[in-house]
Amino acid sequence: MIQSPGIVDRAVCALLRTRWLLRLPIPVYRASLGWLFGERLVMIEHLGRKTGERRFVVVEVIGMERNVVRVASGLGRTSQWYRNIEANGVAYISVGRFRRVRARARLLDAERSEAVLADYARAHPIAWRHRHAAMLVAHGAEADIPVVEFVPPRDPSALDDGD
Repeated sequence: MIQSPGIVDRAVCALLRTRWLLRLPIPVYRASLGWLFGERLVMIEHLGRKTGERRFVVVEVIGMERNVVRVASGLGRTSQWYRNIEANGVAYISVGRFRRVRARARLLDAERSEAVLADYARAHPIAWRHRHAAMLVAHGAEADIPVVEFVPPRDPSALDDGD
């Protein structure tokens, strides 16, 4: 049974809409201190779909295994970082002690995304309860939450270093 969002969940949703707060970890990652966040968060460096400029976002890791890092776009397919990844698939990720690793993004379909989120919910029931409730507040109803997998590039030389 899904509980209705509580005051904490509404506060979390409000915080997730506070851009400056969400951007606080980016300078930490760029200063090579991302390891302080462990493997729970990942910084994704991607290219703007219109400008081609480097963009950065830090999101929660919802699954990880050898050569695969999975994240969910909690605000759905309209998140700017998700739209940029969808447009060009070019990314570098920083997670744990790994910094600026070239990666190829795979956008999972709705069915596979739901399965990955269900695995996350089983592994982290309390975190999922609050995450899901915050998403309900943000969307006003059940949301389509896409999952992105970052994997090694097919052709590492195809990705420009950008430096």
